[in-house]
Amino acid sequence: MSQDKPDSIHGEASISRELHGSRFDQAAATLFPEFSRSRLQSYIGAGTLTLDGHAARAKDKVAQGQLLVLAAAVEPAVSWSGDSRPLDIIFEDEHVLVVNKPAGVVVHPAAGHADGTLVNSLIGYAPELEQLPRGGIVHRLDKDTTGIMFVARSYLAHQSLVKQLAARSVKRVYAAVCRGALSGGGSVDAPIGRHSSVRTRMAVTVGGKPAITHYRIAERFKHHTALSVSLETGRTHQIRVHLASRNNPLIGDPVYGGRPRPPAAASTELQTMLRTFSRQALHAQTLAFDHPATGQRCQFETPLPEDLLQLLSVLRAHDPSLPL
Repeated sequence: MSQDKPDSIHGEASISRELHGSRFDQAAATLFPEFSRSRLQSYIGAGTLTLDGHAARAKDKVAQGQLLVLAAAVEPAVSWSGDSRPLDIIFEDEHVLVVNKPAGVVVHPAAGHADGTLVNSLIGYAPELEQLPRGGIVHRLDKDTTGIMFVARSYLAHQSLVKQLAARSVKRVYAAVCRGALSGGGSVDAPIGRHSSVRTRMAVTVGGKPAITHYRIAERFKHHTALSVSLETGRTHQIRVHLASRNNPLIGDPVYGGRPRPPAAASTELQTMLRTFSRQALHAQTLAFDHPATGQRCQFETPLPEDLLQLLSVLRAHDPSLPL
């Protein structure tokens, strides 16, 4: 699909009171969130991102009221190649793609996953995504989390969706199944940062970034609970970490769930299901946002995948439901 692609990027923003005294590159990252920190540093180094009309160093301090002006030529934002893997597309137009991500698919290339990612398939389907930061990806799902994602397909959409995420106006609702019979819904408001000793893990930690998760009971079993979970923030592994911090980890979570612990006297079928469920029981089910071009509120949903349906079926049969 063809679309207008600008030959240059222009933007202006003023230093707020909150950013007074920050480094130039740090302030730029806050004011131009659609670009990566390294991309902004390259603009600063090239003199195409200026401070009060003059070139400055990335480490220079900024003051309230100063004006940042970005005037840079468009160049490929990513060097990732496309592939022909099929996509489950829920909605598309010239600005936005909404897709249903399967389990086992990494969102974008990283160490150990140079190709075969969702963004490789997206670029293969829509090559114009090469021109956008991170190939149009503005939020992620973990490798083994299934469900709905949106992808920016235009500069307008990228800027809009990044701002909507920052303003917490995007609605994201997940279906999850955890250990333990919860007695009611609630919220977890606890900061999340890198684990102090295992750097590949996240943890509730003093000094972490603010993180808020809301949950309500969708179905309650004797030893487990199906939840509807909504995110107010979007930290890495947020739902998984927050539920594990309550001692209610997701079934199958290989990082935060510990070894499977079927309830005493569980049937053979239930034991087998709990021991062999090979990913975190988490599915991004609902996504709502304002369309970047029209402003119309859009909401999309995707059905539960087969493995979660099977898990719930076994729980209903062998870990009988309790009244809500």
